Amino acid sequence: MSYISADPGPPALRLASTGTLTHGLPVGEVLGVSTLNGARLIAGRAGLDRVVQRLNVMEVPDVLPWVKPNELLLTTGYPLRNTPQSLDTLIADLDERGLAALAIKLGPYLDAVPAEMVAQADRRGFPLILLPPDVGFDDILNQVLTDILNRQAGVLARTEEVHRALVQIVLCGGGLQEVVDEVASLLDVAVVVLDGEQRVLAAAGPDEDVAAMRAFDADRHTACGRGGCGVTGAHGTADHLVVPVMAGGFDHGRIVAFSPGGALRGTDLGILERAATVTALVVTKQQAVAAVESKYRADFLRDVLAGRAGDDDRIIAHCDGFGWDLDRPMMVVVAELDGRARGGGGGTGAEPDGGTRGGRGAEERSAQERLAAAWTAAARRHDRGAAVVSFAHEVVAIVGGDGDGSDPPSAPVQTMIKEAAAVFAEHVPVRRTFSSGVSRTVRSPAALPEAYEQAVKAVRVGRQLHGPGARAHFDQLGVYRLLSLVSDPEELHAFVRETLGDLASDAEPELVDLRRTLQVLLETNLNVAETARRLHFHYNTLRYRIGKLERMLGAFTEDAHLRLNLTLALHVLRMRGI
Repeated sequence: MSYISADPGPPALRLASTGTLTHGLPVGEVLGVSTLNGARLIAGRAGLDRVVQRLNVMEVPDVLPWVKPNELLLTTGYPLRNTPQSLDTLIADLDERGLAALAIKLGPYLDAVPAEMVAQADRRGFPLILLPPDVGFDDILNQVLTDILNRQAGVLARTEEVHRALVQIVLCGGGLQEVVDEVASLLDVAVVVLDGEQRVLAAAGPDEDVAAMRAFDADRHTACGRGGCGVTGAHGTADHLVVPVMAGGFDHGRIVAFSPGGALRGTDLGILERAATVTALVVTKQQAVAAVESKYRADFLRDVLAGRAGDDDRIIAHCDGFGWDLDRPMMVVVAELDGRARGGGGGTGAEPDGGTRGGRGAEERSAQERLAAAWTAAARRHDRGAAVVSFAHEVVAIVGGDGDGSDPPSAPVQTMIKEAAAVFAEHVPVRRTFSSGVSRTVRSPAALPEAYEQAVKAVRVGRQLHGPGARAHFDQLGVYRLLSLVSDPEELHAFVRETLGDLASDAEPELVDLRRTLQVLLETNLNVAETARRLHFHYNTLRYRIGKLERMLGAFTEDAHLRLNLTLALHVLRMRGI
């Protein structure tokens, strides 16, 4: 049995009407070579688009274990001369193994092609070719193989030429749009580049085709690559190709070519693959530049929030170059992911997002990046002059403020917070929330460090009081605002210990339970009946507990000042860990 394959390395691919991309020539073109001038297609016309990649000669009866998909199998019928009944099932067996066609030369071993064989070929759309008696198999093998190799060489040459043109665009400073324009022009189809979230990064081609691709879910289809592509369009024709944009082991999205008329050619996949490589270079370059710019902006804003960036005029002028408007009334908004302990204090300790701390996993970094992206999108929509920067554990936004400096957040700020939360929830695969805090309105960059500290305290106190997803304004914290302004935490802890005594500890469950009783008593203004109802105690049991509390703390039921101190101490305990 002879076997010859045309496979010179990277495949030159052919797009058949079925939407399958493979390398080789369709059976219809193989029939056009000069050595097959006298050949006749006697069955299976529906399969002329089947692709020939290899050529094989049938010399043994049990040829099935040796055949491969996309082969053109040549035979004289000699192997089956003693078992002609095998010809009746041969077509079905070859078709099931993905062969392209069967070419038979009649002669002393086979007088005629069996009628059942012809009928099966027609039913299956499997090309059955009758060869002229004077043609040699070696002539067919040589010419068809040469045509396949020549076609592949031409495809590779054009693909390399396109690759050089695309690389030259990048070397001359072009970006994604220029690359997409060039590919769309070369292929005469619409082309888009989608990021990992299916957002369009660049597009070229007719508006209606681009609009159709904006709704195209590339991940629902098989991505075309070195092994071929099985993408089919709505009408069974290959109207689009999808190639992943990969770099450094990371998936940066997809490049998609779309032709509603199914006009994509066999060479288009190779060109699209080269375009995907160049696109990956452009994307990684843009990401590197964006990361450097982001770190520079974060470093400068960190200096502003720490009060070491210079005078107001210098800060305003510098931020104007970033597109930030700091020459107006402003509020500072701090957004912090829930479910993660925050280390350290305020602005001077904040780290830029570029310097990750130990223990932050990839998932946590991804969530932080999504949070920053959500806030950037919300700010861009509602306040073009807002400054939005991602630090290691929070996103800080400086947005336009109004009022006399002590008003709660204005409607635009509230809308911005809600929209950022909605965008964040939509693009984070695992449910995560963030809490936000808003400062008072300030009127100069010099006051931003204090405003930042207010926002940090608002987000931390708000989360402690209201749980994950809290949205708090500094002026709405009530007594907690005053307690948060105490600069020395040890002073607060000493006050708690002196006021509550043993009740300040969580070591004994009985003491924790008594502290809860005291808290509800104070909240109900010493209403014993209401307190008993809330705690599900008997009236006499609560009377006993009140006596025990007064022996520990003093006669708080008669001393208003002591009740005030106890209330403040319990508030400080609620702020524990803040």
